[in-house]
Amino acid sequence: MKSLNRIVFVPIAIICVLGCSSSSSNGDDNPPTDDDGPITSVSPPTAASLVFPEDNTECNEGEIINETTSTVTFRWTASENTDTYTVSLTNLNTNETSTTSATTNEAPINLERGAPYEWFVISRANGSSETATSLAFRFYNEGPGVENYPPFPAEAVNPKRGENLNAATTNVRLEWSTSDIDGDVEAYEVFFGTDSASIPSLGTTNENSFSDILVTSGGTYFWYVISTDDQANSSTSEIFQFRVR
Repeated sequence: MKSLNRIVFVPIAIICVLGCSSSSSNGDDNPPTDDDGPITSVSPPTAASLVFPEDNTECNEGEIINETTSTVTFRWTASENTDTYTVSLTNLNTNETSTTSATTNEAPINLERGAPYEWFVISRANGSSETATSLAFRFYNEGPGVENYPPFPAEAVNPKRGENLNAATTNVRLEWSTSDIDGDVEAYEVFFGTDSASIPSLGTTNENSFSDILVTSGGTYFWYVISTDDQANSSTSEIFQFRVR
């Protein structure tokens, strides 16, 4: 009897184990669910296209608050798979950046009158950590009595901001880009050195580059550009940095 009981018990145990294993499996035919049904992935947002203020222009629309401030409504195209937008705005005179959130494709923002700005929009989707960033536009907010605007601050082209150059590099060609509403940029003064607190001038040029600057391996270098137009208006770029390995 003891042998018979042992023979009968073993296959029953196997059947129970197989049955539990089959009922608790969660393969591709049984996707995970929540209270609302099957869980689906969230599509990442796409980048918005900026509409207003336009790039490299004077913004002469908006509500004047006082002599120093006006409100401008920023607009962009609605992007796909997007729930919220973040407008990033930088005052190019002070390099101070602010952000404004919106759930539609426009946002009113208070600006300093007569100041240059750069802006772009970040698109976000609920349930996704991915974001999409638009192109960046630059503009001048209209100021009282301004007839000629300074150039926009220069932007580094080569070496790129924070770039690490090959250790074999012995000289560099500094290159930058700039734009101006009035189109009357006349000269650039270039500053270059190893001490960010005291950067000497290399001289003035009417080109967007300065060549044959000696560098050495292991060095960290800083440079910036002052752009001047034919009305003696000027703008100073941020300090750019690069390193030679």
